[in-house]
Amino acid sequence: MKKLTLAAAVLALSAAGLAGCAATDTPAAETAQTAEQAAALSVTGAWAKAADAGGMTGAFGTLENSGTEDLTVVSASTPAATAVELHEVAMDDDGAMVMREIEGGFVVPAGGEYLLEPGASHLMLMGLQDGLLAGDTVTITLELEDGSTVEMDATTKDFAGANESYGDISGADGHGTEGDHGSTEIHGHADN
Repeated sequence: MKKLTLAAAVLALSAAGLAGCAATDTPAAETAQTAEQAAALSVTGAWAKAADAGGMTGAFGTLENSGTEDLTVVSASTPAATAVELHEVAMDDDGAMVMREIEGGFVVPAGGEYLLEPGASHLMLMGLQDGLLAGDTVTITLELEDGSTVEMDATTKDFAGANESYGDISGADGHGTEGDHGSTEIHGHADN
């Protein structure tokens, strides 16, 4: 009886040890992969346009991918605004340039870059909690397709170029309303 009990105990401990290893291997591998993907994305030249509290503004910079696989930024957030949307400027069916939320996110090619600039792709900060004055820094968290995140610190500056007309893109709470993005025209683009 003692031999059977000892054998059963050894078998139970072995099984528990194997189960414990299997349970910790998967999360560690996933964590390493996530950390590697987030580490491949960096942001240079990040800045945001100065704006008043309750309003909206754009954030810009260069997303750089040092990895060997394309990375996709699917969303963004900041404590400075009630919402952040990934926007693009594109031509609509009538030939007018419109600003709208981009489908599929910003794809940063392997070993390449993706520009966020006025009059083109950008981050739209909506429902600003406080005004953003020239010289302020706003921290924006970018979320990648795999769920990992990268923070970018954007310096706020006065900027008169592009002169985007956002129309009624936000409601009283600062959130966009359905259908606004496709009908908002962009006027008076300037390089700087």
